[in-house]
Amino acid sequence: MSKNSRFKSGFTLGGEQAEADPLLADAFYESGDYDVIRSKEDPRCFVIGRTGAGKSAVFQRIEEEIPEHVIRINPEDLSLPYITDLQVIRYLDSLGVNLDLFWIALWKHVLLVEIIRHRYSVNTPAAKQSFLKNLRERISKDHGKEAALGYLDEFEGRFWCETEERVREITDKFTRRIDAEVEGGTSGGFVSARAVASTGTEASTESRAEQTERFQRIVNDTQLAKLNKMISVLDEDILDDQHFTYVIIDDLDRDWIDERLANDLIRCLFRTVLDLKRVRNLKVVVALRTNIFQELDFGKKSGGQEEKFRSLVLHLRWTRADLQELLDERVKASAARTDVAATSMGDLLPHANKTRGNPLHYMLERTLMRPRDAIAFANECLGVGIGKTRLTWQDIHNAERTYSAKRLLALRDEWKPTYPGIDQVFAKFRGCSGRMDKQEFQRRLDEAMLLISEPNFPGTDWLKDLSSAMWSPGKDSTGFALYQPLAKLLYSVGLIGCAVRSSRAPTFYLDDPLFADSESNYEQCEYFFPHRMYQAALNVKAGNTETTN
Repeated sequence: MSKNSRFKSGFTLGGEQAEADPLLADAFYESGDYDVIRSKEDPRCFVIGRTGAGKSAVFQRIEEEIPEHVIRINPEDLSLPYITDLQVIRYLDSLGVNLDLFWIALWKHVLLVEIIRHRYSVNTPAAKQSFLKNLRERISKDHGKEAALGYLDEFEGRFWCETEERVREITDKFTRRIDAEVEGGTSGGFVSARAVASTGTEASTESRAEQTERFQRIVNDTQLAKLNKMISVLDEDILDDQHFTYVIIDDLDRDWIDERLANDLIRCLFRTVLDLKRVRNLKVVVALRTNIFQELDFGKKSGGQEEKFRSLVLHLRWTRADLQELLDERVKASAARTDVAATSMGDLLPHANKTRGNPLHYMLERTLMRPRDAIAFANECLGVGIGKTRLTWQDIHNAERTYSAKRLLALRDEWKPTYPGIDQVFAKFRGCSGRMDKQEFQRRLDEAMLLISEPNFPGTDWLKDLSSAMWSPGKDSTGFALYQPLAKLLYSVGLIGCAVRSSRAPTFYLDDPLFADSESNYEQCEYFFPHRMYQAALNVKAGNTETTN
């Protein structure tokens, strides 16, 4: 690097989030996972990854490359908060009415109409009529398909409106059917769904059972038959090789929906995508955060389709080589915009030596092998090194303190929707040893479990559930029964790794996601390690730490 080529505040490796990343277009790294998502032949369509793993970046890249073939469905445009907040919906849910068929019909309608609008540029009443006329002429000999087109006629002037308006119309129509059933009820004990929902009045057991049965019939009487026929029309008469279409759905993990119904809605979206696999020139791709995917209950309500769902899952994973290439590409792109003469991370970092090792490996060992972590650490280092021509080891160590603190806060933000107050559990490991023996580890778990006795702790429900064996131990309770549930959580989120007696190196979730599930593994674990990414933030005691991840 030239002596005059000093780091300036404008020299960074880009943003940590795709929507605020100025280098994404110039330095996008096409990993093998990107190739899978982009592939028309590969059936995997559920993209699962931790926050910061690159899900949104992949989608944004596809949109930029082939915009004429991509439809993006934004959850914010679906009026889902409006739907789940309806008193009738909430009441049906409280009665135990299975709303799956309604949710599936809703998703199919949204996707079907968006694809047709995109394919034929249907944005006016005249465009809709022209599209329907031409399509009817092509399928005039197939009465089943022709009848299915009547479904689209039902929306009259709403077809070309915004998605939000159409979703609300379908929901309002469903609500009116429920109201009509209530008003037409003859049972003397029948109570209006709206009245019960708004006043809290309890109906008798008999009348609740009657309501559940009658409302379930309405839910089951959806227009799925016509919608399914329209899917055949979509496959055979609308989409062809020249009009291969990607539908991408992201941001389902945002906190914009009632948690009681969120899992059902997402699970039914997965079922809808599975049904749409028979459309040959269509690929619907859904991105979901790992912790939300783990919460989906496929087993109970998905008709034995869990195995099918999981066969279509792509877990985003990055290797050290992937991240190194990604950072090198970003160095080139950023250097081209500045007067910094660098072509790789190696040009910015101190030289490797036998005592300290490889500086890039040191940095990547303090990530969860995600692009966001690697970019964030590199940017912290560059911020510390402003005015220099090359970073020093001391610069990396100084940057690590700030970086580690921010990553711990990010870990809290990632998991607090599912586990409110989890940061207070993390805090119980402040000042711990870099290599905790089982006694120290379980003592700190004991302290964490006692948080449920604190009146302002927001996570009493989930923590009580994970520590239930501790509060009601049986005579044969093992260490596994008492401590494994909470230990597994800390292992799964990436805070803690563990090592069995026969191994010097700890195992982390990235190495083996199922390791903490095994009783024999837990019993054999001798040492527990806070991940290097969080050690500076937790003031972990130096010495006796692992030599490798």
